[in-house]
Amino acid sequence: MKDIHLKDFKIDSKIDIKNLKTKVDLDASEKKIEKQLEKIRVKLGEWQNTMYAHGKYSVLVCFQGMDTAGKDSLIREVFKDFNVRGIDCHSFKSPTELELKHDYLWRHYVRLPARGKFGIFNRTHYENVLVTRVHPNYILGENIPTVTELSEVNEAFWDNRFNEIVNFEKTISNSGTIIFKFFLNLSKDEQRDRLIRRLEKKNKNWKFSADDLKERALWDNYQTCYEDAINRTSTANAPWYNIPADDKPTARLIVANILYETLKKYDDIKEPQLDPETESNIEAYKKQLKSE
Repeated sequence: MKDIHLKDFKIDSKIDIKNLKTKVDLDASEKKIEKQLEKIRVKLGEWQNTMYAHGKYSVLVCFQGMDTAGKDSLIREVFKDFNVRGIDCHSFKSPTELELKHDYLWRHYVRLPARGKFGIFNRTHYENVLVTRVHPNYILGENIPTVTELSEVNEAFWDNRFNEIVNFEKTISNSGTIIFKFFLNLSKDEQRDRLIRRLEKKNKNWKFSADDLKERALWDNYQTCYEDAINRTSTANAPWYNIPADDKPTARLIVANILYETLKKYDDIKEPQLDPETESNIEAYKKQLKSE
């Protein structure tokens, strides 16, 4: 199996989305890829337990991608060996009435992971510069005092919003949140095939909506918005990673590998030491319990 190198997927310079890979060959069978994923996710689960005990960092894992990019199954498979107490997963749909009464980042802020925990955003705060940019009329529903008509949803508006998102990520990073942003990069042909499979398999029909086809018709618009969002917001403290998503097992392994190879570098994250009194009396405590 070919080695997975972070530098091949991390976005640290301006990109042209057409040049980003949607498929990569690891020169391994699907079974071998899945076995390797099993090994890494066990290590991730152990690392999370240590971080939970350490209690000073949190990890935010963000997934963005077009419909059918495989976000749900990737989350299920990569985080399968985590202790449920140490992980929170949230999928952001259309804003609720309550959420629209707050600023657009509020609903994301209140879902951030506490120290010691992993937080997973299945669709993220970037919906506010992707879906809303493709459909700018949605911005009017946010009831922003300074935006009363579509002409005010202009480049200056988006410049400001991108700056707010970068500052949001900088703030939480400075407070101890380790941020990963994964763009599950799916080809248009593969999306078509996955939508067809949803229609052909009865147990998958519920996932299909006629709106999927309406959004697919806006593919080029979305690609332009993704490219702009990635170029404006891939920073040292909150980098984007391009994950070729045409093959699901490969995408899952790449994500797991990036997480583990990055997180294990945080060598200050260790289980806390016992206080001197407890440590010096361990044998006495054991003796007391065994004598019951």
